Parts: sequence; C-alpha cells; structure tokens
Amino acid sequence: MSAAASPFPEHLEITGEGLVLRDWTESDLDAMPALFDHPDIAYWTPIVSPFDAEAAGARLERSRRLRADGTAILLAITVDGGAPLGEVMLRRAPEGTELGYAVGPAHRGRGLAARAVRVMAGYAFGELGAEQVILELEAENDASVAVAGRAGFTRLDVPLITGTEKGRPFVLQTWGLARP
Repeated sequence: MSAAASPFPEHLEITGEGLVLRDWTESDLDAMPALFDHPDIAYWTPIVSPFDAEAAGARLERSRRLRADGTAILLAITVDGGAPLGEVMLRRAPEGTELGYAVGPAHRGRGLAARAVRVMAGYAFGELGAEQVILELEAENDASVAVAGRAGFTRLDVPLITGTEKGRPFVLQTWGLARP
C-alpha cells in the first residue's frame, strides 16, 4: 500500500441501487462455487477454474489479505445482505482505481453488475477521493462492454493492455468514469 493510500476499513457494507455490497464470510463458502465455477467466468476473468470448495476458501483468504494490505476490496453482491449473487472488486492499481465484477450465471440479466459497479464507484469517489475509476475489458466480452455502458463508463483513448492469463492471450480496453 502506498503511503498516500489510506487503509481500507476492516469491515465494509455499502448500500445503494437496491443492493447491499458486503464482506464475504465463511457462511458464503458453500455458495461461491455456484457463482464462480462457470465457463464464462473461467474465460473472461482471472478467477481460478475449476472453482470448488478449496478455491472458495482460498478466495475468502485472498479477499481478507488484499483488504489488510490496502490493495483491494472484494465484496459480495447481494440484494438484502443475505445470499451472495456475485462479486464486485475495487483495486488500487498504478493505472488508477480499478473496478471489476462477476455475477453468478443464475443471477444475470437483473442489472446487478452495472448497479454494483455504480455503487462501488460512488464509494471510490466519496470515501477514497478517487478522481476516476476504470474498468479493463476485452472488446469481445459483449456482456461486460454492455455493463460498462450501462454504468456510465466510456472507452478511454489509452493504449491497449496485452498479456496472457490462464494460457490465453488477451487485449484489454480501458473504460473510465470520472468523479461527478
């Protein structure tokens, strides 16, 4: 964590747009594989695949470690603070405050990702003082490009990001949303 970055709170719950974004807990471990063990998530995200009970435990531990380090916040997307429907992430990165998300296949088509991204962006602007938040997306990921647009993001005129993840090459576009 940089000296200028304040630590993240130990516990966090953010509400808005009919959602409650909350900390992952041990009680979520059984639900996590149904959310994250899916071909779309395996293909488009760095989340491990296959995603089983062991991966769920590792993700919970990673979430806690990243929060303690002041690097990232991983929150469960819920409508009422109960059952998780997906995840939204805020990461402090050299290129800026980055957001990411994954919604379980059974919960798609309800606007959860766009709403969660807007709520997390509001937190970044209001609580962390971010001037801009970004999403890094593959142009071919139609669902994520649609979420970016619905959440108010626009594609930035910056160089593409290239790399390899899980043995697959990728090219990422950067989308941004400025502080209102």
